[in-house]
Amino acid sequence: MKISYEYSYFLLFIIFLFIKMKYFWAFIESYENNTDFNDRHHSRGDVHLRVCRFTGEKAKEHGQEIWFEELMHDYGQMEKDSDGTWSFVFTNIGEKAFVINRVRSTCGCTVPDWPREPIEPGATGEITVKYNTETTGTFLKSVMVYSTAANSPVKLQIKGKVVASQTEEE
Repeated sequence: MKISYEYSYFLLFIIFLFIKMKYFWAFIESYENNTDFNDRHHSRGDVHLRVCRFTGEKAKEHGQEIWFEELMHDYGQMEKDSDGTWSFVFTNIGEKAFVINRVRSTCGCTVPDWPREPIEPGATGEITVKYNTETTGTFLKSVMVYSTAANSPVKLQIKGKVVASQTEEE
């Protein structure tokens, strides 16, 4: 049986739609359940990021050693040239110390700072992120935390909207 080119293109199109619909329904389900779609379906190339929002004990059961109180911070609306600093608090819930090797942001407008010394079990620390608020508009920036912990890397995000200050509008 000979298959025409049109029919083979049609089959490829159907397969493509099937794959896209899988992600569409997963997105709808996450919206209805009030969960974050990106926490469930987050792959970037070959690297699959495991970002889990568990309590400390639940996270430990899933092999996490570095646990953040929050993975995304929403600044809300803030004025231009205001302080765009936020600290993400983390805890070592593992049984051995880990070291944060590096923290990388998605652009130069977001500058991270992190502890360079080993984080002992049970100890807490902070990763401070400073967003440059000189430019107005909406933003969503990511910061990747690379460490020797089992659940490395961890993706942290900041978002918000920078508006012109009251004195500039007058």
